[in-house]
Amino acid sequence: MIKQLSWKVGGQQGEGIESTGEIFSITLSRLGYYLYGYRHFSSRIKGGHTNNKIRVSTKPMNSISDDLDILVAFDQETIDLNHHELVSGGVIIGDSKFSPQLPEGCTANLFSVPFTEIATELGTSLMKNMVAVGASAALLGVKAEAFYSVVEQIFAKKGSSVVEKNMDAIRKGMEYFQSEAQGNVGDFRLEEADGKNRMFMIGNDAIALGALAGGARFMPAYPITPASEIMEYLIKKLPEFGGTVIQTEDEIAACTMAIGANYAGVRSLTASAGPGLSLMMEAIGLSGITETPLVVVDTQRGGPSTGLPTKQEQSDIFAMIYGTHGEIPKVVMAPSSVEEAFYDAAEAFNIAEEYQVPVILVTDLALSLGKQTVEPLQYDKVQIRRGKLNVSEELPELEGKEYFKRYEVTEDGISKRVIPGMKNGIHHVTGVEHNEQGKPSESPENRKAQMDKRMKKLDKLTEVFPTPVVKDERHEEADLLILGFNSTRGTIQEAIPKLEADGLKVNHGHVRLLHPFPTEEVAEMVKKAKEVVVVENNATGQLAQLVKMNLTYGNVKSILKYDGNPFLPSEIYNQCKELF
Repeated sequence: MIKQLSWKVGGQQGEGIESTGEIFSITLSRLGYYLYGYRHFSSRIKGGHTNNKIRVSTKPMNSISDDLDILVAFDQETIDLNHHELVSGGVIIGDSKFSPQLPEGCTANLFSVPFTEIATELGTSLMKNMVAVGASAALLGVKAEAFYSVVEQIFAKKGSSVVEKNMDAIRKGMEYFQSEAQGNVGDFRLEEADGKNRMFMIGNDAIALGALAGGARFMPAYPITPASEIMEYLIKKLPEFGGTVIQTEDEIAACTMAIGANYAGVRSLTASAGPGLSLMMEAIGLSGITETPLVVVDTQRGGPSTGLPTKQEQSDIFAMIYGTHGEIPKVVMAPSSVEEAFYDAAEAFNIAEEYQVPVILVTDLALSLGKQTVEPLQYDKVQIRRGKLNVSEELPELEGKEYFKRYEVTEDGISKRVIPGMKNGIHHVTGVEHNEQGKPSESPENRKAQMDKRMKKLDKLTEVFPTPVVKDERHEEADLLILGFNSTRGTIQEAIPKLEADGLKVNHGHVRLLHPFPTEEVAEMVKKAKEVVVVENNATGQLAQLVKMNLTYGNVKSILKYDGNPFLPSEIYNQCKELF
């Protein structure tokens, strides 16, 4: 029996590939296995190759694997495109309908199973994915009964007969594969898992749940890959807590509506990807100059323009930090795991309100849509801090025609904030430069005072931000420091032991606060290393350039990947080895 394996199902988009992976992985999750999944899919509704690669283990892991043990294929293209990943002795289970063939040089064990034929005999060819799940279960040594609760959950609304037919399809798939294999295959049976209940979720769902826990009650948004699941989750959940979601006509409207809601005192967010973020830039500037809290989620994908809507990339760093015209204080947070996505989403609202600035919570496609095992979340760790927002205290009387000093110049740069309708809280709000009462002013002295006030807000944020850099410092003097952000964390962690086995001393830093940049923390790590390499999914090394801009020393090199796919551990290992 084995402790872990990698399984992939592939075929044409729209023929049940995603549901096959879901039923397979959710069942194993409920048995207590740890999982990490990544979906490769096309930017179309139907057609085009798609696959779902899922790693299963008895121990925690946070990356897709280099290789593949089992490939389930619904067409020949899946075999042709993915067979190179298979380990020696790996298994391909293909639908007999397309007469699966091994490509030249492929030495995998090929089993032809009539997914479609068995499903049709049971009533409908749509159940071919359940037959495939059954064949996979037989190979892994998982009993059919383990799938019952998942099948029942998915099909209960269609009646018990549909549930039973799908279970029959799983059993038939198991029976056929067992008779076909008859011991002519290696041991792929999984060791028994611990049976503990854990969450199995994508980063987008974690962000949505974190926003809900953090007090968000309104989300205006426009659907876009790979951010839409945040909106979809909150459409279902926000009404239960007195909130709502509005689908706007575009991202400009979404951002300005979020600003309006926050101005009124309601915690609000919007979520998009690179194209939508570009449209929001003027509105983000409005948030900055009016000092209105705002939370924007940017789920990075391949660009520019429409680019690669369904592929991995990390190329929005400069857009997030420098995209707005003029100069405003803003915060860019970058969670590196699903757990961090939850806690950071809640914390983003606290930072936005305490500092009265726009906060961008950035993920990438692999983190947003990659589904993985998550230990139970600690909801009592979530705090709600609203800063200098005054919603109850009586304000002092205003003299004559004076307004409330909403933009009063203060020592820390943060002024008292009120919500509309508060007695003695009347003030002017405008996107042009203004004085302490919000009234337009082009006075040079006032301009400098207000700019200085706004720009010094974040002077000490890096000192109080929860873990601006995740540090794995194994050595006081390292041969190599690897830096990264977002979803590359688990992949880097997996490459490091292999590098250490080769005699290299390796430290790892993962940047969670991109702006303002945690210069001192990164500098301390750089000083301890002979070589520094930055791993990122873009063509120009944006994080590496950010490091160089903030540090005046350090031999910083880049490992880049921008073909639309996430890094594999072997790629990081091999390219790091080339440095020595």
